[in-house]
Amino acid sequence: MAEIVRMPKLSDTMTEGVVAEWHKKVGDKVSEGDLLADIETDKATMEFESFYEGVLLHIGVDKGGTAPVNAILAVIGEKGENIDALLKDAGNAAPAQEKAEEVKEEAPVVESKPDPTPVQTEVAPVQVAAVATSTNGSANGGRIFASPLAKKMAEEKGINLANVVGSGENQRIVKRDIENYQPSAGGAAATYIPAAAVGTESYTDVPNSQMRKAIAKALSASKFSAPHFYLKMEVDMDNAIAARKAINEQEGVKISFNDMVVKAVAAALRRHPKVNADWMGDYIRYNDHIHVGVAVAVEDGLVVPVVKFTDTKGIAQIGAEIKDLAGRAREKKIQPEEMQGGTFAVSNLGMYGIEDFTSIINPPNGCILSVGQIKSTPVVKNGEIVPGNVMKLSLSCDHRVVDGAVGSEFLRTLKELLENPVRMLV
Repeated sequence: MAEIVRMPKLSDTMTEGVVAEWHKKVGDKVSEGDLLADIETDKATMEFESFYEGVLLHIGVDKGGTAPVNAILAVIGEKGENIDALLKDAGNAAPAQEKAEEVKEEAPVVESKPDPTPVQTEVAPVQVAAVATSTNGSANGGRIFASPLAKKMAEEKGINLANVVGSGENQRIVKRDIENYQPSAGGAAATYIPAAAVGTESYTDVPNSQMRKAIAKALSASKFSAPHFYLKMEVDMDNAIAARKAINEQEGVKISFNDMVVKAVAAALRRHPKVNADWMGDYIRYNDHIHVGVAVAVEDGLVVPVVKFTDTKGIAQIGAEIKDLAGRAREKKIQPEEMQGGTFAVSNLGMYGIEDFTSIINPPNGCILSVGQIKSTPVVKNGEIVPGNVMKLSLSCDHRVVDGAVGSEFLRTLKELLENPVRMLV
């Protein structure tokens, strides 16, 4: 008996999916566990395996097509089986197919790796010819248009405005015309020619991926509904630099400063549980567990893999886990559940040379920490100016969840932990 395969809900926020690739075609034999298609969700492109065995009798959404969750994706059954009645009874087969056709007609096909062709618009070169006339006002009914500054400059230099060619709107004489005025030997008007706009305009239209749409929707909702405020602090990283060097000298161990920040964040959250909270609309959820999300840039946007129970793990373990999650996120092999459940988030742009920035809170979290680069700079220690290494932190807070004093206490504890890394282990 034929079985309907429906568009799966592959993430908690997914409402529709795009078929990035079909690995089977109508008429192919399908076994349970066979890779059927690649589905692009709002967070990643996921491999979708078949739960049934038989022959692929029908494809409900073509490659590049979009369909809502639970729409008919395919039908698998016995070879030659009539599935017309099954599709009719399912009810949503037509809407799903129409949705796919609509995408084909109204927008370019979006595959997992779009390769858009630039659309160029030819613009005719603007030719500006020299003008030799005894009066600037002939084109304007005898009246000379000039800015007050141009008039004053012309008067000071003894220049007759009637002999100046205006380069402003409607041949209006402006400051640069007076500055560039060169009278000809015969007393004719200046031959100053404004810079000509010659060239070709071009642009590339890239359809938004499901991920980019989801990012836009979630962060717009966060920025415009959550009352953000920001707390900033500088951290002396001299001891952290020495600690990292000592740790990395151990065989088989390699940690980054970001790994140390994530560990310090987890330790600070344990001491300040009111920051480890989510805005749930009618109530605030104070989480007893600590799951730190780490923002990772991927081809289509940004994802936030989550290090679960971060406070129970060592720095090296955290580093290995972040490396694994980030690698699979960039390869689009990360699972949706690995990007869910974060109670706090960290975004680090220090590797790009960014010293200071603020982030938009990742809902429903109450806070997100922005981490800048470590910069060598003169600092004051014991009343003397000495070389130092400083890193700037910025804590974005949802004022509905976290008050200024609470956020400040958390940030102060975080600073103390990073400046004295041994305290993270206590």
